[in-house]
Amino acid sequence: MTARLALRCSALAICVVLIQTEPVSPKPLSGDGGQVAVPAPTDEPRPEFSAFVAQLKEQAIAAGVSQATADAALDRLEPLEVVVERDRSQAEVVLSIDQYVSRRLTRSFVRTAVAKKREHRAMLAEIAKKYGVSSSVLVAIWGMESNFGRFTGTRPTIQALATLAWEGRRRELFTRELVNALQIIDKGYIELDRMKGSWAGAMGQTQFMPSSYLAHAEDYDGDGKRDIWQSLPDVFASTAKYMIAYGWKDDQLWGREVKVPAGGGTKLAAKVGFRQTGCRAERELTVRLPLEQWQKLGVRTAAGGALPRVDRDASLLRAGSKNYLVYSNYDSLLGYNCAHAYALAVGLLSDRLD
Repeated sequence: MTARLALRCSALAICVVLIQTEPVSPKPLSGDGGQVAVPAPTDEPRPEFSAFVAQLKEQAIAAGVSQATADAALDRLEPLEVVVERDRSQAEVVLSIDQYVSRRLTRSFVRTAVAKKREHRAMLAEIAKKYGVSSSVLVAIWGMESNFGRFTGTRPTIQALATLAWEGRRRELFTRELVNALQIIDKGYIELDRMKGSWAGAMGQTQFMPSSYLAHAEDYDGDGKRDIWQSLPDVFASTAKYMIAYGWKDDQLWGREVKVPAGGGTKLAAKVGFRQTGCRAERELTVRLPLEQWQKLGVRTAAGGALPRVDRDASLLRAGSKNYLVYSNYDSLLGYNCAHAYALAVGLLSDRLD
């Protein structure tokens, strides 16, 4: 999913407002980790839809999409008003991060994750070895994005993206994604009538936006298609390629729960200082310090012991009632979805699977 967006609701879940000592980043539209700045949404006036689509067709053809594909995808297209409604008035549930994580990582959900990892053990092991992303991480992301492939979205992607571009709040962004989606069809990776996803244009079991699909989707089963909708080898390999692109190192942890000194994580974070770059969730993390320095500041393991003596920098994450030291792999998880609730849920689920 490759410009990072200001808001995300996956195919699975309603949008969530998370309560923390400081505001938490809303989820981006898709699992995308690009660092490209996205303009703030603006309410541009809606042009007449058919005239707007005609302009979109010209842009797509100028970008190399064939006339036949543009005609088939855009002729007689109608707007999806439900997409406009979802974009402008999204259901919200007010939860703290630890409440969100506990509700997502239910016993049933974890049991399903364990069963799915066991069911696809051989395939996952092969892909994990090739790409360097563990089976547990791949299954955790798969579960969080599409409930293990059970729900990948039902909205026609071209129609949804054209509607969002026409609506005007993120016209430039969704126009680019629409052209990318047309290129995917033009290259024969997916048929037009099979290209479906979330209302926001996130596609398949990976919930990639079209730009991320073009950059990271893999044809692991060798059938000539990068099928993130139905081919599990392609789904797992594409997820692994994405994570590697955003810096995942399989020989390192994503983070650990810790105890902080009297005064709590908020006071300690303010003393250390926050990052100044990255997505909003990244800027809510403290600057990175060596573990030795965190030890001197009074941070201990969750069991109260000394932090490990390893040459690794970490940031402090305040997550509801808990605190974590998180490493560079946590940034890779934020690259998939820039929200602490998401990244923390994936990290904790992968730990349980291990």
